[in-house]
Amino acid sequence: MRRGRPGRGRNPGTCRALVTELLPGVTDDTHPRDLSEGQRLALALAVVLTARPPLLLLDEPTRGLDYAAKARLVTVLRTLAAEGHAIVLATHDVELAAEIAHRVVLLADGEVIADGPTADIVVSSPSFAPQVTKILAPQHWLTVSQVRAALQPGATS
Repeated sequence: MRRGRPGRGRNPGTCRALVTELLPGVTDDTHPRDLSEGQRLALALAVVLTARPPLLLLDEPTRGLDYAAKARLVTVLRTLAAEGHAIVLATHDVELAAEIAHRVVLLADGEVIADGPTADIVVSSPSFAPQVTKILAPQHWLTVSQVRAALQPGATS
């Protein structure tokens, strides 16, 4: 990766640290054209996140990502949300929405067809439910981590 100009008011190395978090193993001498589509997306996200925007708008952020890269992205997005950043994303990835969204708005032909808390919206629609919900219905679990937590000794469902 070639080094770009330092971000205004950012510590040197901030972008490199984000690239390392999202793209472990990518070295400084790797040219962006040599990256996969998912890696390019992660690189672009790291560059944008270097500015620490208060509002982040993402369109299909998991496109081209493998499961490990998607998990790293989820970790970064959760951290940003916990720090108070607003995140709005457009996605067909219902598992991603189930994992990180607090609210879901479903659109069809440009019209809002459902709007509300994630669990209410995705559980009520077999078409938009994550795989965990489809397999374990009528339980209202959306993610593997919710199932794992429910199976811990002493957990209540």
